[in-house]
Amino acid sequence: MEEKRFRNKIIWFTFLFSVLVIWVHSYNAVLFLGNTRTAFKVDAMERFLGDQVAQIAVPGFFLISSYLFFRNFTMDRLWIKWDSRIRSVLVPYIVWNLLYYLGYVIGSRLPVVSGIMGKGKIPFRFTVAAEAVLHYTYNYVFWYLNQLIILILLAPVIYLVIRKRLTGILLLAGTLIVIYSGAALPLVNLDALFYYSFGAFAAVLGRKLTEQPWNRKRFLIGAAIVAAGLFIKDLDLPGSIKGEVAATTVIFRLFIPVGLWFLVPEGFLGEAKDWMKQNFFLYAIHFAMVRLINKTGAFLLPAFPALPLGFFLLMPVLCVIFSYWAGLFLRRYLPVLWNLLNGGR
Repeated sequence: MEEKRFRNKIIWFTFLFSVLVIWVHSYNAVLFLGNTRTAFKVDAMERFLGDQVAQIAVPGFFLISSYLFFRNFTMDRLWIKWDSRIRSVLVPYIVWNLLYYLGYVIGSRLPVVSGIMGKGKIPFRFTVAAEAVLHYTYNYVFWYLNQLIILILLAPVIYLVIRKRLTGILLLAGTLIVIYSGAALPLVNLDALFYYSFGAFAAVLGRKLTEQPWNRKRFLIGAAIVAAGLFIKDLDLPGSIKGEVAATTVIFRLFIPVGLWFLVPEGFLGEAKDWMKQNFFLYAIHFAMVRLINKTGAFLLPAFPALPLGFFLLMPVLCVIFSYWAGLFLRRYLPVLWNLLNGGR
């Protein structure tokens, strides 16, 4: 696969995962309709898309982030990789968490906005701000970046294990077995470690297979992987202890994005548009937008069943439009702030 087509395909997939993540955080039936039977029916429809389909998004992000980190990786390039991730991951993590905290502090002191937020008066103290920055207290979706930062720090250890096929397979299998047993690790989520390690394995030992041009054989491989994922998803394995996430669910969430990568022909993808390239900014800003749109709509509009579902389905469109124009404004008038918020992308 040509480098240009590879990069373009990465943008397309990242954009797809960004749209899916928005649906994961857009549930609103109970907010609009209260604890009613109608609300639970609408919620079930939203959950099908948000829980059953869209949950492949974050594993997809881990896979892409890991693959790009370990692509062309050697230990003598570690500091170069870490330095680029400080600018593209760590700095935006700090800035966005601080901005979300300040937004909640200010909003909780405005009469109408505080009622919509429903969190009471947020204390404005250094200790609370530090907690918000370190532990994404007011920006829940940044748990992903928190995990990514930890995994980036663990990258040299992961690389030393996966650079040999046998030890790499043992790491992946061992992690999956621990997930199956229901155990957990401090600081790092086991499923995140599994996805990130798989992406590293693919970049170091499977790059030729991953980046081959699309053909019928790759299509069949992709179809088989997706079918296997769908089959495994609902398996009830004997002796499985379901911890934070079941092992079968982890496999399903791995197989679907991997299968789609093989299925989709890069030659059929048009050149990614500008509004598809602000995926980090979209990811960072969408949570505030989703909360604001849903809570404002529930506060101002009548409780019609079609409203929450309509808001839910249109939410990615609304977020993409706002994100794109906000990004254009920042790039033109506040370029320094834009670089901080978007990690220099």
